[in-house]
Amino acid sequence: MTLPQIAAIVACAILFGLGALQALLIAGAPLGRFAWGGQHEVLPRNLRIGSVVAIGLYVLFALVLLDRSGLVSLVPDPLSGVAAWVLAAYGIVGTGMNAISRSLPERYLMTPLTAILTICFVVVALA
Repeated sequence: MTLPQIAAIVACAILFGLGALQALLIAGAPLGRFAWGGQHEVLPRNLRIGSVVAIGLYVLFALVLLDRSGLVSLVPDPLSGVAAWVLAAYGIVGTGMNAISRSLPERYLMTPLTAILTICFVVVALA
């Protein structure tokens, strides 16, 4: 197994965990301090809709990573290459946003997770 494949699998595991968190938030679990700026313990309707969208994006991210790393073949290589670099840029922005969150739980949990995810994105993008 290659380094990009390992990075893709690690990233998919993190995305799965983040998806599970989003699903709990959609269901009304009082975990809002870990997401969406941490301002709501239980998410309001509009942020629950955002969580649904987030889960869809995580699935798309995982497919891009698996394709770019060579674990599956879904789209032409040039497209997966561009998409992987878009993910890397998105990860950098996301890590920065989590790092400046007013919510300490979000800052201390999500910043390291998104940083690891971003490193995985970059490793896969370089494949």
